[in-house]
Amino acid sequence: MKSLLEVENVDAGYGFLQVLWGVSLHVGEGEFVCLLGANGAGKTTTLKTIAGFITPQEGDVRFKGQSIAGKPAHTISGTGISFVSEELNLFANMTVRENLLLGAYNIRDKQEQLDALSFVYNLFPRLKEREKQLAGTMSGGERKMLAIARGMMSRPALLLVDEPSLGLAPQLVTNVFDALGVLQQRGVTILLVEQNVASALRITDRGYVLEQGKIAIEGKSSGLIDNEHVRSAYMGI
Repeated sequence: MKSLLEVENVDAGYGFLQVLWGVSLHVGEGEFVCLLGANGAGKTTTLKTIAGFITPQEGDVRFKGQSIAGKPAHTISGTGISFVSEELNLFANMTVRENLLLGAYNIRDKQEQLDALSFVYNLFPRLKEREKQLAGTMSGGERKMLAIARGMMSRPALLLVDEPSLGLAPQLVTNVFDALGVLQQRGVTILLVEQNVASALRITDRGYVLEQGKIAIEGKSSGLIDNEHVRSAYMGI
């Protein structure tokens, strides 16, 4: 499988606070990979480093074979990486449709924008029903769907998704994870950060476990589900 994303020996953090220590991982084209770990392990920092919001202190990040380490976020977004952050960053006073079209800002062709809109409406029919509703008046689950859909509007090659299940009711968690599975089936490569370890391992191909800023365990998701440390430390089994 051809590698799409390569993170190699990355140290990163915030000012004098180092969070990541020699982190290395890779994601192949079409893969669905999860990054697991406790709060403060460095999962979100890893995604922000890939997306260009944090500059690595050491190491390299390569996308499609080209180094993107240290490049600004808007430049990295233009290469085909879309980041759906935990904070969502929606425009509360704009409608669902307006938020979605902002996600396609780098697509100049009007018909291509409409095709992308049709794609995400098929994926999330509820967003079509609420396309004229203000984003700030939507439920938590609907806002998560809108954030993921907006991330898809740029037709990314790689989707980075941070904690999509956080704060959601179990049924909505299932809906969001089902949608991510459909995206992978349609050829989107996904790197998922998730605290719901059991659910994440059920839908992904491979996984990495971050502990204290370092990759502690990696392997196929089916094997990680049976790993004694993962089961006791993260699944309560």
